[in-house]
Amino acid sequence: MSLSDCRVIELPKVTEARGNLTFVEGQRHIPFAIERVYYLYDVPGGSVRGGHAHKGLHQLIVAMSGSFDVLLDDGLKKKRFHLARSYYGLYVCPMVWRELTNFSSGSVCMVLASNLFDESDYYRDYDLFLKDAQL
Repeated sequence: MSLSDCRVIELPKVTEARGNLTFVEGQRHIPFAIERVYYLYDVPGGSVRGGHAHKGLHQLIVAMSGSFDVLLDDGLKKKRFHLARSYYGLYVCPMVWRELTNFSSGSVCMVLASNLFDESDYYRDYDLFLKDAQL
């Protein structure tokens, strides 16, 4: 898989006077079943999160509140996405390095993942990732 497989997905948005509702159904709105959900919050100004890639994990990254940037890198190309709406999610496929930066005050980043946590699925060394991504 490569950077060209990553994309912003518009999620369903039900709008009414009482407020909006957005929902995500695995394998319907996103191309994987959801096995894990986690979120980042209270990220100090100037901090960078992520800084890794996954061998087999699929993710959807959503700015639930506030905004932040996601820099994706497949070893050949890089692309920056700005997330600022809770009804848009960034689909990130396996073998793509990601860094999350430029968090606004009070931002919350939710991540839907295709698998439970497994440390052996991570590339935390960029040079090793590049070596394996170039195969």
